[in-house]
Amino acid sequence: MESGFSTIVLIMDYLMGAAMWTLIGRFGMSLFVAENSDFFFMKAFIKITNPMLIAMRRLTPPFLIDRMKPLYVAWFLYMIRFYIMPAVLGYDVMGMLSFPLESDVALIIYDFGQIFR
Repeated sequence: MESGFSTIVLIMDYLMGAAMWTLIGRFGMSLFVAENSDFFFMKAFIKITNPMLIAMRRLTPPFLIDRMKPLYVAWFLYMIRFYIMPAVLGYDVMGMLSFPLESDVALIIYDFGQIFR
């Protein structure tokens, strides 16, 4: 997909976006499934996101309950993607679909929807 961004911007945004959405997925799933569940997807979310939560432990407020910590770290990644990356890497963000990852996913969904027209 031609998005007009340099390769380094795409790689960094895709990695941070995937991490952010995985953390949001873990939080959402934890609302319905216990974290010590044998459900495959919950085990996968925990295995993938635990290193991120450990790395951000010092920046996470201690008063947050454990279930909210993935959402807080996801918010932190969103703030980095929205404010720091555009300033450092020199591209503009005007809204949610201005992010390379979300923009490409929206285009894929739109193209897929055109098949059924």
